[in-house]
Amino acid sequence: MAELVQTRRDFLRTAGTGAAVLALSQRNLAKPAPGRPNVLVILADDLGYGDLSSYGAVDLKTPNIDGLITAGMRFDSFYANCPVCSPTRASLMTGRYPDLVGVPGVIRTHLTNSWGYLLPQAVLLPQMLKRASYHTALIGKWHLGLAAPNLPNERGFDHFHGFLGDMMDDYVNHRRHGFNYLRLNEQEVDPQGHATDLFTQWAIDYLRERSQRKDVPFFLYLAYNAPHGPIQPPQQWLDRVKERKNGITDGRAKLVALIEHLDAGIGKVLAALKETGLSDDTLVIFTSDNGGDLGAGATNGPLRAGKGTMNEGGIRVPTCAVWPGKIEAGSRSDRVALTMDLFPTICAAAGVPVEHEIDGRSILPTLTGQTQPEEERILFWVRRDGGPQCGGRAHYAVRQGDFKLLQNSPFEPMELYNLRDDPKEQKPLGRKHPRYAKLFTALQSHVTQAGAVPWQRYPVDLKQPLTH
Repeated sequence: MAELVQTRRDFLRTAGTGAAVLALSQRNLAKPAPGRPNVLVILADDLGYGDLSSYGAVDLKTPNIDGLITAGMRFDSFYANCPVCSPTRASLMTGRYPDLVGVPGVIRTHLTNSWGYLLPQAVLLPQMLKRASYHTALIGKWHLGLAAPNLPNERGFDHFHGFLGDMMDDYVNHRRHGFNYLRLNEQEVDPQGHATDLFTQWAIDYLRERSQRKDVPFFLYLAYNAPHGPIQPPQQWLDRVKERKNGITDGRAKLVALIEHLDAGIGKVLAALKETGLSDDTLVIFTSDNGGDLGAGATNGPLRAGKGTMNEGGIRVPTCAVWPGKIEAGSRSDRVALTMDLFPTICAAAGVPVEHEIDGRSILPTLTGQTQPEEERILFWVRRDGGPQCGGRAHYAVRQGDFKLLQNSPFEPMELYNLRDDPKEQKPLGRKHPRYAKLFTALQSHVTQAGAVPWQRYPVDLKQPLTH
């Protein structure tokens, strides 16, 4: 046992970049260079691949997100790093596979149903950008820790105005299991209003404040909790949808209204970016943390299944990037990329070298119209969870090229698909196919590597929530 504890201590001391590089990441080591962009990352929550007008939806209107997509590069084969929330957010913040930074599943209030603990040694994107004197802010949903040392201000954000938890039980009273997780930095706050409206206004307030300091670039991570359940659009938005769409079901009408309300909020943020004179110098990235929840009425277009699954509908997400003068308006890419690729992409745009090990690859050349050969990367997805589907175990997907091996429960056999010939994942190829063994072996190696990373906080009192 002592040897095991020492091994874990050694791993934690050297994981990621180690304490020395982490310390460097918390210092401002460089002055902003001319032309270095502001960065705005907008992350939707559970937005399905088919739930934007620009991605094929015919029963909803999303003019602001569609306009953003038209203004830059649209991705047709962009993937979230996980079919559920926390792991994808961990990959965005670290550029790593989520299980390599201690977040293989959803972080929740009660430890008996919480499946991740963000590795203290992991270097986060805001820490990287602070090396180039960026001011860093998170507005909205954090979902990577409910207590020290994993609070946003402790992990590189200069400003945090948002929600620590996984979801709100109500968009208006903002509680989760009776706890109020809304914070202004580390101070508990209890504002009135719909969460989408609050996050929108707080983002606008931040942009207006930063417009007075244009000599200092900013990184704003705007993470909405919409359209995640509970599906609670403002009543006037629901009425508008029902008046417009005769015969729409109540469930679908509510989700459409919640998405349209989100779109309006994003439109207000983009308008503020323009009004403050910041838009021409800002790289804007829009994406979702996973696919749409079919149980909530979402659609993932032609893709199979949805949130929680390793099928395409669970992990392929609508994504675009806009950077005036750098990214061609109306451009489009079928390049396969993941959420973790945004970490090195943003660092490259900001001129910040990444000198520690990450798993993501910069797609900045693709964005700026340069030749970027497709990599034959072997890509991994993991989800650990409780309940009868998972029982506390993890299940996986692995892909290389057109071939994808997956399971949607640790109790199910893995299935191999050729996505080029079978994009709807209807015809499994069988274990005797030569790609099965190759992908299975690669996955085994990944699981072995991730097994060295602790994902639980010990010692713990299992009867107490994480905040206590």
